[in-house]
Amino acid sequence: MNDLRDKTIFITGSSRGIGREIALRCARDGAKVVITGKTVVPHEKLSGTIHTVADEVVQAGGQALAIQLDVREEQAIRAAVEQAVEKFGGIDVLVNNASAISMTSTLETASKRLDLMWDVNMRATFLVSQACIPYLRQSDNPHILTLSPPLNLDAKWFAPHLAYTISKYGMSLCMLGMAREFATTGGNKGIAVNCLWPRTTIATAAIEFNFPETVLRASRKPAIMADAAYEILTRDCSDCSGNYFIDEDVLRESGVSDFEHYAVSPGTPLFNDLFLG
Repeated sequence: MNDLRDKTIFITGSSRGIGREIALRCARDGAKVVITGKTVVPHEKLSGTIHTVADEVVQAGGQALAIQLDVREEQAIRAAVEQAVEKFGGIDVLVNNASAISMTSTLETASKRLDLMWDVNMRATFLVSQACIPYLRQSDNPHILTLSPPLNLDAKWFAPHLAYTISKYGMSLCMLGMAREFATTGGNKGIAVNCLWPRTTIATAAIEFNFPETVLRASRKPAIMADAAYEILTRDCSDCSGNYFIDEDVLRESGVSDFEHYAVSPGTPLFNDLFLG
């Protein structure tokens, strides 16, 4: 297993939640972390900005670059990637974490919400990956990790929130195709392209504002996803690609057996995440 010291980690949607936790986990190795997001001043309901996370990254032992980025804007994506490369000399890891959610049925999904989910989820995953790949190819252990679920075409995952499911599966399909397209061939080391999804709901703003409080209390902390992401990103890219990883499974494989410290409310039965079960 490798570590992430001096590696450049580009994370979308990293001003709070899972993206922030992944940034801090990488920073503990001494990584160079590119924090991106739209939040540059404190939100009245949501904690954290790209700048507060950048400060936390430095305090954790890493280097940080905070870039305001709306992942719906193609030119802004390319400018952010170029800024990261100019600052840190390359890109070794891309984490596609930015995501939009609307748990609405077909008749209740407004076109602007449909567009938002498609643009932030599938389209941004594709475009940010596209912008980073030329630099990832120059890394000695390149990884793309996308936070999206395993593919399952059972209609029960589509019917309650069709637009959201399609947008998240679009992210997963990007992984499926890119893992093959950029696989190791001959003597050329490929890019590891994988997905990661939680076994249980994770205590993020998305859960807080879209689910009852009982679900939030039955969730795990974002740190479990960060620890699982770290395990994946430190594996050799040549034999770790094309996987739909589940956080708990990754950590069990690495020797973790006690997950209670990840629970928001230890002892409370956990709530399975969407797309699993």
